[in-house]
Amino acid sequence: NFSQVTEFILLGLSDTRELQVLFFTFFFPAYAMVLLGNLLIIVAVWTDPKLSSPMYLLLCNLSFIDICCTSVTSPRMLVDLLSQRKTIAFEDCIAQLFFLHFTGASEMFLLTVMAYDRYTAICKPLHYTAIMSRQVCWVLVSACWAGGFLHSIVQTLLTVQLPFCGPNTIDNYFCDMPLVIRLACTDIYVTEWLMASNSGLISLVCFLVLVTSYTYILVTIRVRFTEGRWKALSTCASHVMVVTFFFLPCIFIYFRPFSTFSFDKHICVISTVLSPVMNPLIYTLRNNEVKASMWKLWQRCR
Repeated sequence: NFSQVTEFILLGLSDTRELQVLFFTFFFPAYAMVLLGNLLIIVAVWTDPKLSSPMYLLLCNLSFIDICCTSVTSPRMLVDLLSQRKTIAFEDCIAQLFFLHFTGASEMFLLTVMAYDRYTAICKPLHYTAIMSRQVCWVLVSACWAGGFLHSIVQTLLTVQLPFCGPNTIDNYFCDMPLVIRLACTDIYVTEWLMASNSGLISLVCFLVLVTSYTYILVTIRVRFTEGRWKALSTCASHVMVVTFFFLPCIFIYFRPFSTFSFDKHICVISTVLSPVMNPLIYTLRNNEVKASMWKLWQRCR
């Protein structure tokens, strides 16, 4: 693509040494918590025959995607926080961009499928086993990964065809489309609209589907059930909170032309660091079956 740039300089979260050390002491435990918490969920689900329903299969896949998604950005961010010169090769930057959107879009689709699973279980309980069989669940999970790959490959191809011949400074701690394509030595008006319509529409549509499904769930609970209403309401509210933390930053970043606003790196921290930390806490620690399975696993390992 006639690019002359061989590496990019990442400015990171701050140029103050004290703040960099402070960020490292916060983000390293957060990343370790994501890895250990989600690995524990995966092992607990796969070793307990009682957790073989589609809901737990989807939860297991969510944990795996969370590990992949946060591992795309967090390790390099942690290394750069302790480094003087923060650079990333052009090829590594494109690879990071690809895997970030691959795992991020796959997680969006999977969260949507999980909301549909909960909607079916609560609103159509008599038909649940027929609608959400294990085979159907695997097909939906495969579709989530395929959709994430298709989305990411489109975004990556739109990026690599741009020529980069001048500035190479990225004001963030990882490579992402809005900041990378700004450095291109050509008019990016059409490209940024294509990218915004792709990423932005996916984020917005998935978010609206999630909100709609949880609204139907809450209405159904209010009409049909009396016992356990507050517990179900609390669970749905916590799920909506996690979904909001994940989707709103994505909608804010991608659902408009990238050159019309200043990029806020602190919003990226919410979706790449805080949201993966909250997922295992909200989706697992509020589930008695998963907690019981984890306790049994701990007892066997002692």
